[in-house]
Amino acid sequence: MQLKQKLNLRARRKARVRKHIHGSAVKLRLSVCFSSKHIYAQCIDDDAQRTLLFLSTLSKECAGQKLSANMSGAAIVGAIFGKKAVDAGIRTVIFDRGGHRYHGCIKAFADAAREAGLEF
Repeated sequence: MQLKQKLNLRARRKARVRKHIHGSAVKLRLSVCFSSKHIYAQCIDDDAQRTLLFLSTLSKECAGQKLSANMSGAAIVGAIFGKKAVDAGIRTVIFDRGGHRYHGCIKAFADAAREAGLEF
């Protein structure tokens, strides 16, 4: 499969998933993005159009550790993000996987965030 076609299919999957997901002040949207080197996660209130919580492998909370965008890095970032969210008073979120399939790094991040106290 060519790269352009592959990206087009992922964009269609992402739009299909986002059609049903909407974050509000009661339930924020937890958006996860994996690049080839880093992991980015944020809690978003779509009604107010603001990001309330953000964490990446480049953040100071993760700077001391050598994390990459693999399953072990996703589990560590998920645990740190879950703890940071619970400390900020965020308990329930809606998980936005961004068009990726729910396995591998996405699943590792979600499981670690759930173990840290987030509910979704």
